[in-house]
Amino acid sequence: MVVTFPISGWFALKIVPTYERMVIFRLGRIRAPQGPGMVLLLPFIDHWQRVDLRTRAFNVPPCKLTSKDGAVISMGADVQFRVWDPVLSVMMVKDLIAATRMTAQNAMTKTLVKKSLREIQVEKLRIGEQMLLEINDMTKSWGLEVDRVELSMEAVLQPPRENLVGPLATVPPIAGLEGLDGTIQQLAAHFFSSTRALAGSKTGAPEAADSVETVNEVEPPTAPLLPAAGSTGRKPSVDELLSAVEPVLSEALVGQVGASYQFNIALPSGARSTYFIDLSSGSGRAGRGLPEGNPDVVLEVAEKDLQDLFLGDLRPLSAYMSGKLQVKGDLHLALKLEDLVKAMKQRR
Repeated sequence: MVVTFPISGWFALKIVPTYERMVIFRLGRIRAPQGPGMVLLLPFIDHWQRVDLRTRAFNVPPCKLTSKDGAVISMGADVQFRVWDPVLSVMMVKDLIAATRMTAQNAMTKTLVKKSLREIQVEKLRIGEQMLLEINDMTKSWGLEVDRVELSMEAVLQPPRENLVGPLATVPPIAGLEGLDGTIQQLAAHFFSSTRALAGSKTGAPEAADSVETVNEVEPPTAPLLPAAGSTGRKPSVDELLSAVEPVLSEALVGQVGASYQFNIALPSGARSTYFIDLSSGSGRAGRGLPEGNPDVVLEVAEKDLQDLFLGDLRPLSAYMSGKLQVKGDLHLALKLEDLVKAMKQRR
């Protein structure tokens, strides 16, 4: 190899860019991912494969589906994903994009056949989020994370068998609103038709005098729940995070989440502390120690990662799939922590 270096160097030395990793099989045994930078390969001994870590996208081709109310629609989806574990992406599945596309198509079919046409038209964003969780449950063992699922309705091939969906299902484009999204046009048509019906029922009755009611909706500024990390030079402690959680607890949040969480937090000193957030009843509770009764989910997390979670710098799903968040219990309930984080963001 030394004698023939000008030639063998071409085959033995590979440059791996920052956004890639190289998975090497040496005599059939897999090694740790290599890169970025220069990687030395042994000719005729090593077999290698490059893995792109950047966010990529593919589309699920439109397919015919029958909704719960008998409507036949042509539905597709756009999916964005990225690889977070190069070794698993090579070891667990041969064609990553084809396997993920098939998983997304199956999840879309299984979800939409349980919805009516009106629900599909109005709740596309929520349905996409539900599909995101279902797809990630399947693909996490492949070293892949799906970041976004966006549904797209190509056409309504057959209207519902029964008139259960009202004017939202099949409404022609409205003059003057052609540039808007189809769903927004349909909502506008539904509103205008209701307004015309109300006006027709009042024909012949004396018109009431026009009146304008003004409401002062300006609220006094409230103090932020958490200090900005840039202004103080440090991130809030666990006790400060807990004090920021308590003001956002409400019956609405309890109804949205409906679970009790126990946090076992590893501190930088090596000690461990336990906290709980109970969103299973009443207006919710949070405090230090163990919750009353058995928690629905037990979470193991380092203090730094917990700070990133509650500040919105780290999503629960990303923390779980990268190993920063250990979950004991129902994963779906654990991922509902994002609802709590969103509520805290709105109060800042």
